[in-house]
This record gives sequence, C-alpha cells and structure tokens, in this order.
Amino acid sequence: MTKYKLEYIWLDGYMPVPNLRGKTQIKEYSSFPSLEELPLWGFDGSSTMQAEGKSSDCVLKPVAVYPDAARTNGALVMCEVMMPDGVTPHASNKRATILDDSGAWFGFEQEYFFYKNGRPLGFPDSGYPAPQGPYYTGVGYSKVGDVARKIVEEHLDLCLAAGINHEGINAEVAKGQWEFQIFGKGSRRAADEMWMARYLMERLTEKYGIDIEYHCKPLGATDWNGSGMHANFSTTYMREVGGKEYFERLMSAFEVARADHIAVYGPDNHLRLTGKHETQSIHAFSYGVADRGASIRVPHSFVRNGYRGYLEDRRPNSQGDPYQIASQILKTISTVPLAGAAAKAA
Repeated sequence: MTKYKLEYIWLDGYMPVPNLRGKTQIKEYSSFPSLEELPLWGFDGSSTMQAEGKSSDCVLKPVAVYPDAARTNGALVMCEVMMPDGVTPHASNKRATILDDSGAWFGFEQEYFFYKNGRPLGFPDSGYPAPQGPYYTGVGYSKVGDVARKIVEEHLDLCLAAGINHEGINAEVAKGQWEFQIFGKGSRRAADEMWMARYLMERLTEKYGIDIEYHCKPLGATDWNGSGMHANFSTTYMREVGGKEYFERLMSAFEVARADHIAVYGPDNHLRLTGKHETQSIHAFSYGVADRGASIRVPHSFVRNGYRGYLEDRRPNSQGDPYQIASQILKTISTVPLAGAAAKAA
C-alpha cells in the first residue's frame, strides 16, 4: 500500500469570479486511485463565502482525478461543492447544472498576465515599456525577460504529466502577457481541465514570487491589449453536416442571444470589448472569415470545408467560467433546428 497525497480542489463562493481552493488529505491505496475510490470530504464553507458560521459544513465531491507531478505520490482531485447531505449541489456549484454533450468539442485559449509587485512582469516601476508589437510570440530577453518562458514551459510539463489536454503556449501581444490552450470533448471535461490548468499555474508561480492576473483589462483604457479566453467550439452536426444555411441560422441565434452570452462571458468585459485591440463592441454582434475584430471568427478552413468544422467565439474574457461559457454556447446551438433528413441521420 502507498500513501497518496490527495489535493482536493474546488471553486469558492466569491462573486463575480470564484477563487480556486485546495487542501490535502493522505490516503492509502494499492495503486493510483480511481475516481470511484475517492471519498467525499468536508470543509468550512464559512471561510469561502459558501456557508454561515452557525452552519458551516460543506462537502467536496470528487469529479475528476489527475496525477500531480509536483508531488511524490500526488493526485489532483477536481471537486464539486455539495450541501451537507453530499447529494444536493451547492448554489455556487455551476458545474452540476450545465449542459453537456460528449460530441461537443471545446478549445479554450487562456490569456493572462504575469504580475510582480503590482505591475506586469517586465514593466518598469513607473510608466510603460516600449509599445506592443514585438512581444507577440517574441523571442529574446528584451521581449519576454528571463523567467516567463521557464514558468510556461514548467506549467506545460505539469499539465501534460497530469493528462490534461494542453495544446500549446505563446507569448501574447502585451509585455508580460501569455496564453495557453486547453482542448476537451464535452463541456464538463474541457472546463474541468481548464480550471485544473489554472490551478497548476497559480500554484507553480508561488515559488517565483509572481502572481497571475486574469482580469480582462488590467491596464485600463490604455493602448495595451486586454486578455480573453476565446472559445473554439463545434458539435458533431457542425463537423459532419453543417452547411451555409445552417451556419447562417446559427449566427442569427447567437445574435439574438448576445446578452445571454455576455452575461456569462466574464466580468468587466465592457472594458475589453470596445471595438479596439482585436475585439468587437460589447453592444454589437458580428462574424467574419479570419476577422479577429468580430464576435465570431470563422476560419478559412470552415468555409473551404463546406461550412463544416469549428468556430471561434472571441468574446469570453480571461476571468470567465468555462463551465458557464460552454453551457451557454450549447444552449444557443440547441435552439437552431437541424435540416430534416440530416437531422434524422444525426
């Protein structure tokens, strides 16, 4: 029997953006534990904005488990928060009630800033560095400094070791800004892995004395890009049947549901979705082929393939909850009728 370090990880009740929380328990297993072998575990909800002190018990329900390469015999346990009965989802538990579809594929592009002493990494103590332009996918000390690449490479390795479907990294448009991409089949799986990747990044940067800033426009109304979490999405029908007529109906549905999407696409998005810096206005909806200033970017490959494949919603911001984002996308897609014969075949 081996003693495993089980790090139970969950989202707290803070609004509008939950924080990641984690605590460790030690359990003995003959091999790496399966999800079914992991017990429920309690915590003090009064310290996480999820209960009052006079009735503070909340319950953690494991929903996914990953190897933790940073610890000997470590496991990362993603959890939902439940009421004391262990059955009823807590009000803060968004994962329990979202729409899911194993045929729906999501690719999230998580942008973020490294922050040191209240400033983006590489910024001078006052003022700004040279204007953005050379930093995107940049190489060299003057572009990315001497520690950022070390962190993102280490984060990439931790994610891959955990079995997270991490698909890539790059330096972003602003200095001190980076991106990683997570892909998953099914909204819950994709969002679970994004939250776990965020957790691994925040835990990793502790030893460097660096914070992760996920706010969508941390530098305010300046000529510096904000941060998004673009959501690439497709369904089985979009990939296998599609067609121009279906695509146009789908875009009409997204336009009608514009406010519903914005409501769950992350706080303060009005600061980022201004029509500048590769965004469409928060008050408008548009789509276009290869258009990074549109609400929905349509890849050239989508059109060449007979309007089949994936689309990119560029509106979700870097603080958005991937559970709610994926669920809203599926909700809007579900309102669009499929072609008669093709619908039966699908």
